[in-house]
Amino acid sequence: MHATHAQQLACSPLRERYQEIRRKSLELTQPYSAEDQMLQSMPDASPAKWHLAHTTWFFETFILAAHVPAYKSFDKRYKYLFNSYYKQLGSHPYRGARGLMSRPSLNEIHAYRSHVDEAMRHLEFANEDTAALVELGLNHEQQHQELILTDIKHALWSMPLRPGRVNKPRVVTPDAPLQWIYFEGGIHKIGHSGTGFAFDNEGPRHEALLRLFRLASRLVTNAEYLQFINDGGYRRPELWLSDGWDTVCSQGWQSPLYWEEDDGRRFEFTLAGMTELDPHGPVCHVSYYEADAYARWSGARLPREEEWEVAAAQNPSSGTLLETGHLHPGPARGSGLQQVFGDVWEWTSSAYAAYPGFQPAEGLIGEYNGKFMCNQFVLRGGSCATPSSHIRATYRNFFPPHARWQFTGIRLAK
Repeated sequence: MHATHAQQLACSPLRERYQEIRRKSLELTQPYSAEDQMLQSMPDASPAKWHLAHTTWFFETFILAAHVPAYKSFDKRYKYLFNSYYKQLGSHPYRGARGLMSRPSLNEIHAYRSHVDEAMRHLEFANEDTAALVELGLNHEQQHQELILTDIKHALWSMPLRPGRVNKPRVVTPDAPLQWIYFEGGIHKIGHSGTGFAFDNEGPRHEALLRLFRLASRLVTNAEYLQFINDGGYRRPELWLSDGWDTVCSQGWQSPLYWEEDDGRRFEFTLAGMTELDPHGPVCHVSYYEADAYARWSGARLPREEEWEVAAAQNPSSGTLLETGHLHPGPARGSGLQQVFGDVWEWTSSAYAAYPGFQPAEGLIGEYNGKFMCNQFVLRGGSCATPSSHIRATYRNFFPPHARWQFTGIRLAK
């Protein structure tokens, strides 16, 4: 018996991927109450229910409303309400006021997702243009899955009745010895090759001239970063960039975000609650300023993004990613270049800028990446909250140098 056209569409790999990723977003938010999911603890973060709505808005705005003539929107007001920054669509709510959206309710957001998913179920995924937009929308949703976790972590930590202390059995894992791994200089190809999905900022592929360089075999650990703190790292202006030192002084930084000290013991806040600091785990929730100061203190530097990419392409090792369910970076294990993908996003010394020959896409989609190429630094490698299917050697994440609420850490270079 031959499958009908509808059955073929229902079984297409892209459709299965759509259903899987959309389910995952709901799964990540399921442990949290409606009250938890409307928290916004700072302007850089967004409520979990806003993420659920905005990712749905993306499919409705760019695919259904634009390519399905008979489509009827769930609520016409949502076009404005859940627009993040697309200026060509008109105005949008102030980013820092997303936590004021008690309406629509979480139940209404779930109904909105169901409405759009039902409309997408009847969409012709085989159309090349539509398929490309669906793929972009899915990768966009995976970005927001990570943001759901990091944003709600900051919200839970910020509240007075935060999750309590967790006494987990300590697994004694000796530090993997730090080794310096050499990589050849010369002319290297950088950027996405054009096979498979990539964001526009990953290309065009181009040549980069590199000198001989070395990368640390693993990430900087909590114990190593604690040595920097105990040596007066946050009190020595000679270690810091000028803007970084101003930030340390104005914000009163004395340690990475989420670290606390109690009776001489160090603790860190995780999505499971406050737990004793694992000395062997990678230091995380540090800004570019802190990563740069630590590198200077240690007699090393941060890698350039081209160096990182060349090394990652040759040594694609994985650490803790979203699928493990740990939602916290783990210690290095093994030998060679470790923890390339997962655990923590690795700061590079590279400013976020366009590659030679870069042209943003025409129309609304062109606002996705190019407009942010200013005052930010590139991070590479993904984190413990990154889906494994979402990360690759050419992936370029970017944040301003003061940002700390993401799972960001340090790998040294020389």
